[in-house]
This record gives sequence, C-alpha cells and structure tokens, in this order.
Amino acid sequence: MQENMPRKLTLRHNFSNVAYGLWFVIFNTVAIILLQLSVQLNPSVSVAISFITKVFTGQFQFVTNFLLLGLVYISLILLTNRFWIGTALYMTFIGLFTSAEFLKLNVFENIVLPADFKWNLMNNIYNFMEAIAFDFTDFFLITLACSLSPLLLVLLLGILDTRKRFINLSAASHRTVARLLLSAVCITLVTTFVIQMATIDSWANRTADFFSDSPKLWDSQTDAKANGTAIGFARLINPKVMHKPHDYSQKSMLALAQHYANSAQSINATRTGTLTNSTVIFLLSESFSNPARVPGVKLNKDVIPRINAIKKNTTSGLMLSAGFGGGTANQEYMTLSGLSMANFSPALTSPMEQIVPQASWAPIVANSWLQQNTSGFHSHNSKVYSRNADYEKFGFNSFTAKDGPLVLDPQKKIDRGIYISDESLYTAVINSLKNEEPRVPRFIQMSTMQNHMPYKNWYNNNEVKASSTTQKPLTTSETQKIQTYAKGLEYTDKATQKFLDELDAINRPITLVFYGDHLPAAYETATKNPKNSVALHETDYFIWSNKASRINNAEAARKATNAAYSSPNFFQAQVAEHLNAKVSPFQAFLTELHAHVAAMEPPVANKIQEWKRLPLGSDLYLDGKGKAINPRNMDAKTRQLLADYKLIQYDITAGKHYLKSTSFMSVPGAQNTKPSQSDE
Repeated sequence: MQENMPRKLTLRHNFSNVAYGLWFVIFNTVAIILLQLSVQLNPSVSVAISFITKVFTGQFQFVTNFLLLGLVYISLILLTNRFWIGTALYMTFIGLFTSAEFLKLNVFENIVLPADFKWNLMNNIYNFMEAIAFDFTDFFLITLACSLSPLLLVLLLGILDTRKRFINLSAASHRTVARLLLSAVCITLVTTFVIQMATIDSWANRTADFFSDSPKLWDSQTDAKANGTAIGFARLINPKVMHKPHDYSQKSMLALAQHYANSAQSINATRTGTLTNSTVIFLLSESFSNPARVPGVKLNKDVIPRINAIKKNTTSGLMLSAGFGGGTANQEYMTLSGLSMANFSPALTSPMEQIVPQASWAPIVANSWLQQNTSGFHSHNSKVYSRNADYEKFGFNSFTAKDGPLVLDPQKKIDRGIYISDESLYTAVINSLKNEEPRVPRFIQMSTMQNHMPYKNWYNNNEVKASSTTQKPLTTSETQKIQTYAKGLEYTDKATQKFLDELDAINRPITLVFYGDHLPAAYETATKNPKNSVALHETDYFIWSNKASRINNAEAARKATNAAYSSPNFFQAQVAEHLNAKVSPFQAFLTELHAHVAAMEPPVANKIQEWKRLPLGSDLYLDGKGKAINPRNMDAKTRQLLADYKLIQYDITAGKHYLKSTSFMSVPGAQNTKPSQSDE
C-alpha cells in the first residue's frame, strides 16, 4: 500500500558534475565582470561584458583571467570538498576585492596593488579604512551589490543541492589524498605562473602572450582594463625592478664611480658654493600646472600671475611628469633620489611602495645634510604612499603631517574645501624655520594637498570661468571641475608669493625648488585627443633663492643648462648649478646627462592611455626645446650616459650596492657623518 503512494515533489536533488561545471563557469565569469567593473571610474556593465566578448574578435585576455581565477576558485572547492562552501568563500573574496578596488580608484586615484598587501600592511589597512570613512555609503552599497547578491544565489543553490561532497570517493583517506594532491597542483600552477609571468620567454609569459596579453604597464589601471584585473594584479606581485645590465660588475661600477669622480672634480673647479651651506626646500605642489597650456581650454583670467612672474626671473621651465591625475609619489621619489622611472622595469609601478620599504640602501639628496636637520612636511595623512615608513628609511629626522608623528599646525581649509590649504603648510614650515635653534642649514621636503581631486565647487564667489576653444563646448561637469581646480591654483599662487616673501625675510640662505607633480584628471575633453598627451604631462617648476643666499636668480637662470624642460630626477643637479655649488660624482653625472637630455620619462599616457608618436613602450626623451629625441638618432655620448644611468640605478635599487663603498654620493663640504637608517 505504501509503495503505491505518490512520491513527494521536491526540487532538492544531487547536482551532477555537469551542473557543477556549468555553475563554475557562471560564477567565475561573474567574478571577472565584477573585477572589470571595479577598475572603471564610471562603471559600465556593457564595458565589462565587452571584455569577455572580445574573444569573438580574436582577443583572448578573458581566457587567461578565467583560467587564473578558476584555479583559485577550484582550490577553495577542493580544500573544503564542498562546492557551495568553496563558491561562497570565492565570491565573498571577489566582492570585497571589487569594493576595495573601486573605492581606492575613486579616493586615491590608483587601483589596488600587490604592494598594498606586501609592504607596510597595517599602514595600507589604515589608508583603506580612512577611505571607507571618506565615503562609507558608497562602500557599503558596492559591497552589498558585489558580495551579497551572488551569495544569496549560492545559498539558494546550496539548499537545493543534496550532494554532500565534491570528491565522493568511498574511503575518507582516499578523498583526503585526492583533494590535497589536486589542490596542491592548482596552487602550484597559480604560484609559478604569477612568479614567472613578468619574466620574458618563461612558460607563464608565453602562455599569457598566446592568449593576447598586451601589457600596458606604464599605467596599472589601463593594464587592468585591457588585460583583465586579475592578470594586471598578478603581474605586479613579483615585479622585476630592473633588467640587469649585461656589463654590471664590481669592476665596471668602480670604474664608473672613478670616471664621474673625475667629472665632479672638473665641474667643481669652477664652482665656489657648498650645497649644504643653504637650507634647501623641495616643494611638491599637488596637481599644479598652468591651465593656459591645456589644449582646447580657455580661462577668463590668468590664475597664477605671481608664479608666472617668478618663473620669468629665476631658473624655471616645464617639468615632464610621468603621471596624469595621479602618480604623485613617483615624482617625489625621482626628485629625492635622482633616479628615473624610465629605467625601471615596466612592471614596477610605485618605488615608494615596492622598493623603498625593504631597501637596504636608499640614498637621497637629503643625506648630504646632517640627519637631525632633515624634515618632511605633508598636509595630509602620513601613511599615504607609505611616506611615514619611507621618510624614516630615507633618514629624515622628523615628519610633520595632518595626523603626526608631528601634527601639522595650522590645519585650515578654504571655504568648503576638504583638504588643508597650501597656506597652512607654508605657515607650518615658516614657523619651523623661525623657531629652530640653532639656525643651521636644513633639507625640507614639502608635499601639499589643497588642489587634490575631487573638484566639487569648493570655493565661494568663484569668478573663474572656463570655456572651450573648439567647436565642441565643455560639459557642465568638466566646466565645474576646471573652474574649481583653477580657483584653487589662484589661492596657491597668492600663498606661494607670500611664502617666498617670508623666506626672503629670513636672514639665512634658503633655496626653494617648486614643482607640480602632475596635471589633474579634470580635462576630460583634452584627454580624448592622443595628440595632447605630452601637453597633458607638462607641469611648472622653478628654483628660487632668497636674499640671504646672495644668488642673483635672474643671472642663475641665464646660465642654467636645459632649464626650459626638465624632469624631476634632474632637480638636485639643477639646484647645485643654480647655487654654483660643488657636486658629488652622482650629481656630476646628472649634470652631464641633463646637458644631453633635457627631460626623460617612461611612456606617458593621458586618461585614454594612448600615445603613438613613439613605438609602443618606448621611453620619452626631450631635448632643450621640448622636442622628442629619437633614441636611434642619439649620439654616442648620450647613449653612453643613458647606459651608465641604468648601471647606477640598478646598483642602487636591485644590485649589490658596489657604489655604497665609494664616494659616489658624497657632496663636497657635506657634514653628514651619521648614517641613515638604511645604512645601519
């Protein structure tokens, strides 16, 4: 009787391996879509899906990302031996990573890098938590959409599935061995692929090439968009700092050190000044660049008349920046170290985060001053770009920032602006110079924050008006951004003139290097034309000395070498030239190179990240008139200088530090006998 009763209708049943395979493909594809959405400033599902549909046009980057993420995904399934538990863990990780990626891009203007997890993890967690506080609502909603929605589907499917185990061998020991072996294979494949993918002609590199990988490593966001977020992140986990020059050896480095010691001796024979007899200030002005040079944009007034006037009467020009809308720390690193991003491997995106924290030797220009007389000032949080750890590594005696270690005072803002004003930072430095006893020469590194994005109509009574010089008008959004940014520059202009006046009133030699790190990401129309790429990477700089220095700024400008164009790695040599100061062998080298190459950077790219006037991936070299130098047309001397530069930079950052035991970095007259932390 009981056998004739109808079976109870139920949706629950054992899922087959085919069903598991189908859901595996679906969830892994969703993961890729979420990751591609996270690297877009204005997320578009259609753009993310187009990354997948590129396979129909012969571009298979999706496949590489699918395989890499798939190995991680299946490892979680194997380790838990539960398909839905493994899927839940995987989708939770993807959701959180997507949220972090999107938030970092919108707040800090760059995407999540392996260095965020690899070095100074607690500092980066602090930065991330601060970013969450900056816009908690967006973070919550993004996390909810990216994590909870897929997890609800996973939960439903897990309830419907009555299958207990993914690998269902009868003997428990057999199940364990099979799971561990298979997961070990997957993890090994992922690990070896990540380790080797940045090595040319390795199996991992060839595999990526086979699936259409086309690295765009001068910009990690562009690389993630083009080649996939997973692949873009993975290739940066084990970056090659530099390719080892074929002639690198102790013998060649000692010979090089002696050669430039002779060059320094020759230069110093005609110079009478001593660099460390002056207080030298390097002032990085956030996003500072004259809007009048931006193609297609016109303002109703000159917003930086004072700085333009200063530039006319002292050493000054245009600085070639490798960044656009970001990359501040890279310009800062080049300024302090005298090294160039153009020499690093393309996979190295942030030396302040990827090299300096673990460096055993990190020489910078500040080391020429007594360590107790070197200071950093920043009008934002000390942990951003790992500055607190890096400045300690550089040997700075103190660091004053918004949150300490020494707390910046004052911390005023302008109208509805969200960042500390430039005037506040200037005031803090002036007070430090006036109150210091004894009043000895110092090196000071300053970084402002006032003109950082976003540009949301912060200022009252903003009379600055922006318009288009083309037939296509600017959008309302772009107009507001440019006008807000330009008004901020006007405040910077006034504050900088006041700062110089106050420095002029101090009765001891002070020299200031003022430079903008990059243009703001406000010029949406200009970035759409690839012909504008170089113009969108030219910022302003000047080198100025106060009255007590007894330097004729105008005369120094007339004698300056290739001053019309420069790049941040040359500034320390230019300061010495401006002061008629004796140089170290390294600064003698930079002086010689700057006479042959006015400016140099890795391939520059604007927002659309496309620049085709040079072969893809070529470094950019400018002459004294700002024209690109074709590497194939360089004379023998220039080629040799660039080759020597790579030897020097490799030895300092990735090599055996043969130069450390020489006087290569020693500035004549410097009294810094106390080693920095990196020397101890």
